[in-house]
Amino acid sequence: MKTIIKGGRVINPAANMDEVRDIVIENGIIIKNEKNITDLSDIDKTIDAAGCYVMPGLIDLHVHLREPGFEHKETIETGAKAAAKGGYTTVCPMPNTKPATDCGETVAWVVNKAKEVSQINVLPVGAVTIGQAGQENTDIAAMKEAGIYAISEDGKSVMNSGIYRKAMKEAARLNLPVFAHCEDINMVEGGALNAGEKARELGVKGITNAVEDVIAARDIMLAKETGAKLHLCHCSTIDSVEMVRQAKADGIKVTAEVCPHHFTLCEEDIEGDDANYKMNPPVRGRKDLEALRRGLHDDVFDVISTDHAPHCAYEKAAGIAKAPFGIVGSETAVALTITELVDKGVLTPMQMAAKMSYNPAKILGIDKGDISEGKVADITIINPSEEYVIDVNTFESKGRNTPFNGWKVRGKVKYTIVAGDVVYMDKL
Repeated sequence: MKTIIKGGRVINPAANMDEVRDIVIENGIIIKNEKNITDLSDIDKTIDAAGCYVMPGLIDLHVHLREPGFEHKETIETGAKAAAKGGYTTVCPMPNTKPATDCGETVAWVVNKAKEVSQINVLPVGAVTIGQAGQENTDIAAMKEAGIYAISEDGKSVMNSGIYRKAMKEAARLNLPVFAHCEDINMVEGGALNAGEKARELGVKGITNAVEDVIAARDIMLAKETGAKLHLCHCSTIDSVEMVRQAKADGIKVTAEVCPHHFTLCEEDIEGDDANYKMNPPVRGRKDLEALRRGLHDDVFDVISTDHAPHCAYEKAAGIAKAPFGIVGSETAVALTITELVDKGVLTPMQMAAKMSYNPAKILGIDKGDISEGKVADITIINPSEEYVIDVNTFESKGRNTPFNGWKVRGKVKYTIVAGDVVYMDKL
């Protein structure tokens, strides 16, 4: 069967391509990427992409699928459906499940479960320490053999620098990236929001920028010593921009990501005691927000990831002080990126494709993020001008915990294609 994607704006960072072209897919492979293909005699299916971006399938380095152990919040199946609706063809679930993804057996379970229930690519991330308890290193080699693509202690930091250095050395030997959650747990002190005016107004404890920055600096120094490929997750502070900028200038193997909530919101946007605004790290001050946007514009930050973190409604109803950290993001990231960054001139569409597909693929070391001829047909088609209102009742995710419900945005995913198969199509 041959499918043609006709008349879309093909944006392919791997080839520095941004022009109206047609793409033909056969047996899951892109066999043509050309201008104005006129001979359609052997085409079985046509997808009209006029006015749309046609990008390499989006890759999310940072999701929480909650399974095993927290299936009441999300499952691999529901999380994968949410990701597909959001335009993602590949996601990397973090290891803070129950049991933690900390051994070859659990990694194999996740891999096999994903094959059964998911139509997208699910590439697990393995824990740095056993049970994520911070006391004993995992067998990273065994987890790699079972199917991990990175290691992380996401949800917390490895506070013992010696244990973390040992893991970084092993990750460097195995050519696995290290995804760092930068948080000095000894400095959090029960904080729930950014340490600023909004926390004082609501009477909750604040989390200072230094909580993140101290560990970011440590991890960069460990990467320098060990040669590990370090990827800083969910950067939120003004100093993280400069630390990453300097580390790259010094030749340290460092990449970094920003999440849509951190480049969209600052603390003054928080509306009362609504735990849908509670995430870790917290949304920061206006100067941090502006610095993050500059970092994205200047390509200091390589990646936009979601940190998709579903929770149950009753958990978030507990209020900011007591509710768990985290919001869902798989189904809102594209629209927020276009509305807040592309439409406002912070990013070009090419930069968007690079940060949401090409660069994540390079960090993982996988042959994706490229829609040149001969490549696997993982493709995302987006109408950048279509306006709609975010409605949590339409989400595929079990999670409804987002501060963006009711927001009017631009940029809608129309098709998500994995290995030539349409796994999501917008029917509205």
